Amino acid sequence: MRFAVIGIDHRHVYDLIGGLLEAGAECAGYDSATTDPKVAAGIAERFPRIAPVEKRRLIEDPAVDLVVTAAVPSDRAAIAVEAMRHGKDVLADKPGLTTFEQLAAMRQTVRETGRIFSICFSERLLTRASTLATQLAMDGAIGEVIHVTGLGPHRLNRALRPAWFFDPVNYGGILVDIASHQIDQFLFYTGCVDANVVSSAVGHFGAPDIPAFQDFGDILLRGDKASGYIRVDWFTADGLPTWGDGRLILLGTKGTIELRKYVDIAGKPGTDHVFLVDGQGTRHFDASGEKISYFERLLADMRDRTETAMTQEHVFTVCRLALEAQAAAVVVTRLERNAR
Repeated sequence: MRFAVIGIDHRHVYDLIGGLLEAGAECAGYDSATTDPKVAAGIAERFPRIAPVEKRRLIEDPAVDLVVTAAVPSDRAAIAVEAMRHGKDVLADKPGLTTFEQLAAMRQTVRETGRIFSICFSERLLTRASTLATQLAMDGAIGEVIHVTGLGPHRLNRALRPAWFFDPVNYGGILVDIASHQIDQFLFYTGCVDANVVSSAVGHFGAPDIPAFQDFGDILLRGDKASGYIRVDWFTADGLPTWGDGRLILLGTKGTIELRKYVDIAGKPGTDHVFLVDGQGTRHFDASGEKISYFERLLADMRDRTETAMTQEHVFTVCRLALEAQAAAVVVTRLERNAR
């Protein structure tokens, strides 16, 4: 399998390239156009054997099987449509698309071309804690999952962000962007094929000179089997030794599983912590040795035209729910909060 990279505006592109190379794919090159030269420099440093190649050559190369994109989020759908129209499957960084119109275009293009459009929801697919939690849940360790709490705090690192990062038109809003991770996890761990957005909110509580930037959001979801709460934000303090204390709590009928994916604050060192509470007691699992299989399964799906890494309908459902939550969100402000 050969892949090409078109859209290098977000650092998640490093994980996508590295994961595919490790899974055995070959990179045909990357389009060097970017809104963030630091990302281009990072690719050259991390992957010195991959050469920059003009976009048109990559799109029209019949030997390229997959196009990878981590472009400005609002540009990803157009790149994906063009790639699929040229006979390529597509792997996009989340959120993959940012509007209902793009979602409709993606559905139509997949239907007409038969190509795969996959989004890498890295907080599940690329964390070893999630791999272990999936196995525990599938083995019935906590019974039926009836509620999921997903927390997605992030550090802003404002000085490192390109200008597009602060405009909701470019990233789709905080619920489309970050909360797509938690929506993916809610559907996956509960087995719900769909859900309703009961309530949602977005707000800005940070720097006053970027008032349009959404730095807080939450969602309440309800499916046919379970409900869930999601909170995302850009308020990770500088004292935390990583970019965010991302957590996931699965409430089951026989116990709970908590994932502390990136840090166990003032607790055990390292990443990928899984805590299980069941009828036998409490246990901690170090999941750092678990295998990440997403990229291998994606390549196998491309070869066999299967859906083992992720179903196409799951991708579209996550996107639709994120868009619905964003569209329905109440805007909360400092004034409203203080009035309460």
